Amino acid sequence: MASTRKVTFTGAQGDTLAARLDLPEGPPAGTALFAHCFTCTKDIFAASRIAQTLAARGFAVLRFDFTGLGSSEGEFANTNFSSNVQDLVAAADYLRGEGMAPGLLIGHSLGGAAVLAAAGDMAEVKAVATIGAPADPEHVSHLLQDGIEEIEREGEAEVLLAGRPFKIKKQFLEDIASQDQKARIGALGAALAVFHSPLDNTVGIENAAEIFTAAKHPKSFISLDKADHLLSRREDAEYVAAVLAAWAARFVSETGTQTGAAIAGEQGAVVVEETRWGKFQNAVAAGPHRLLADEPESYGGTDTGPTPYDLLAAGLGACTNMTLRLYAERKGLKLEKVRTTLRHEKIHAQDCADCETKAGKIDRITRTLTLHGDLTAEERARLIEIADKCPVHKTLHSEVIIETEEVPG
Repeated sequence: MASTRKVTFTGAQGDTLAARLDLPEGPPAGTALFAHCFTCTKDIFAASRIAQTLAARGFAVLRFDFTGLGSSEGEFANTNFSSNVQDLVAAADYLRGEGMAPGLLIGHSLGGAAVLAAAGDMAEVKAVATIGAPADPEHVSHLLQDGIEEIEREGEAEVLLAGRPFKIKKQFLEDIASQDQKARIGALGAALAVFHSPLDNTVGIENAAEIFTAAKHPKSFISLDKADHLLSRREDAEYVAAVLAAWAARFVSETGTQTGAAIAGEQGAVVVEETRWGKFQNAVAAGPHRLLADEPESYGGTDTGPTPYDLLAAGLGACTNMTLRLYAERKGLKLEKVRTTLRHEKIHAQDCADCETKAGKIDRITRTLTLHGDLTAEERARLIEIADKCPVHKTLHSEVIIETEEVPG
């Protein structure tokens, strides 16, 4: 079941920013970073609903209050569009430190403009989604019309935004006017999805057209039909999340998948790398194949994959079945299917009458074969003998040299 965790991190101006990390039940299919709308908070309906729906679909999502908003520290009057972008970069740094670098950025309204501006500072980002976003940050100046004259004259003014008073300084206006957003969009270097409602009366649909035109492929436009700017209807927010999850999965697999975090393989080698998700989870690359290794929760793991000894036993079991299959086909035996069950345990050496080791503990693997097919007693006995001839079995019984070296990280 998906869960939500309260976290904090240090913002661009040194203030403590409040955040929520929405997590899926298992290892995340990817990590998303969500930027809320102008003067909104991380807990606005659209942000919470989208984050929770994405978590239910396998994504981890961090949403936070920008400096001076919601539960975050700092003075809103001292912030601007550029500081919001820097807060996003700080949020990505926090996630990176947790082993969850964001592969997907999502921005609502002015937050959409912010993620477009911040993406270039996050090497891991493979996909960006905007929801009701302005093509130019200066678009929000129309919300400040009643106070612009006073801001220009006095250097600051108190302006009502969504029924709440906010102090806006002249530096805010100067900052949004200085942004070259079109150039940023053109140089995005990530897949782009533009969500916008044709009925949006706060940020007109022409903004979506400008963003889409400025961006290079791959890019997609998704119409939100009857939605309002804030996605106040539950079904609209859930629709955005559902489409986002399906769309982003094509691009952000390098941040992790349910079958194993992406890891660069090496020809002729098995590569194992920590995912930093949980205490013990590791990603395994064997050629084009990916899987996870972990420990059970009782040992401090997250139980998202086989244990190292499980993988060892699996190698022996797979080798046993393959060896028996080759032998049966070569001899024309009526072996329909093989099932091998393996159990690993540590036993006292003194309990093993045939073992050379007499002190301490030794490893014992119990292998049970189930042979399906019309086989004679003699054929079955021979197959049991052949099981001991599988290459992995021989390796486990022979002297093995393991050489360890270090290469620069």
